[in-house]
Amino acid sequence: MSSVVAIVFFVTCILGLSIAFAFGLAGLVGLWMSGLPVEMLASKMMFAVNSFPLLAIPFFMLAGELMVRGGIVAVAIEFANTLIGRVRGSLGHVTILSGLGLASVSGTAVADAAALGGALMKPLGNSYGRPFGAALIAATGNLGPILPPSTAMIVYATIVGPELSLPALFIAGVLPAVLIAGLMIFYVYFAARWRGFPLLGNPFSFGEFARVGFRSLPVLMLPVIVIGGIMGGVFTATEGGAIAAVFSLLLGLFYTRQLKLSDIPVCLLHAGLATGVVTVIIAFASTVTFIFSIDHLPLLLRTTIESMTSDPTMFLILIFLMLVVIGMFMESTAAYVMLVPIFAPMALAYGIEPLHFALVFILTLIVGMLTPPVGVLLFVMVGISGLKISQIVKEVWPYILIQFGVTLGALFFPSIFLFLPKLAGY
Repeated sequence: MSSVVAIVFFVTCILGLSIAFAFGLAGLVGLWMSGLPVEMLASKMMFAVNSFPLLAIPFFMLAGELMVRGGIVAVAIEFANTLIGRVRGSLGHVTILSGLGLASVSGTAVADAAALGGALMKPLGNSYGRPFGAALIAATGNLGPILPPSTAMIVYATIVGPELSLPALFIAGVLPAVLIAGLMIFYVYFAARWRGFPLLGNPFSFGEFARVGFRSLPVLMLPVIVIGGIMGGVFTATEGGAIAAVFSLLLGLFYTRQLKLSDIPVCLLHAGLATGVVTVIIAFASTVTFIFSIDHLPLLLRTTIESMTSDPTMFLILIFLMLVVIGMFMESTAAYVMLVPIFAPMALAYGIEPLHFALVFILTLIVGMLTPPVGVLLFVMVGISGLKISQIVKEVWPYILIQFGVTLGALFFPSIFLFLPKLAGY
């Protein structure tokens, strides 16, 4: 039965049906084959999305929208530009640092890439070439699901349940995000020297840095309050999302004064549409997961993998390789809902710490947003830049290798990558 459900899903995807409804149709076929009432589809969907932690997603989506329309992103870019000064690849470094700042509030890759693309695609294209700029923005947007408050981590932790601490997972994402950003900055610097990109920006001035920093202080405090509150246990991720949305609203209305009351309905609509896409995928994908469970697919996979290896590291390598392939063809949210219930218990059976497995799982799938043929961020940048996807792919491979390198570091050296959560008492 599981094989038929999988075939229905992949065939309908190939025929052009959206991934959410492909899951729904496959789930219906599975229920019919198992002899269960079709009405179970609705109950399983409602159970999958009836979760308080998932409420954090629309709040952070809304915060991201308000930051863009309220000019908060522009303030962050100005601060990063003042901080960098006149060095090789400075505009690229500004993009990466701005992406880190945006990621620390929104937590979503697509929204971050769209915001950065709207603000920086033209200057990057004029200075470094459109393909290089588009690839850089796509890779920078991919920091969103790694740095807290990552919506990917919220979805993963919701699926796993109380055995995994969401604040601990948030903290675990800080080091990989910083490492990836640092390695990207090194690559941009050497690429700028090698290709002879022009020097941009003004020389660093402490006075200008202090002036712009003071003016940017309310904006810079936003991620500190939100992320610090969540990690410190002052409020939950959902409450943190609400605080981020309210704080962004107040900054846009009364500090930058670029947000108009007429912009608020548009922000709500865009945040609602983005949340709806994620929620519908989670709801329909949960029906396929249910069919797999009653067909004993997890037990079959566990038996198969255990027959191949009893070594925990080799198990992680197998999962890594599998997720690399899956990430190239499947949207990451759907992959979480379908695969986490299967592989997370297996990781426990291998004696792998849930936090370690979660970090490797998430980091690997996130890279799929950059890899063809279904790299979502590539298509976002095609729409923004007007380039062909092949032109962006030629420039994005160094960033893919950087992210895979950090993922493998997390796989083989968990004590280093889990140091921060351990230090925080998790």
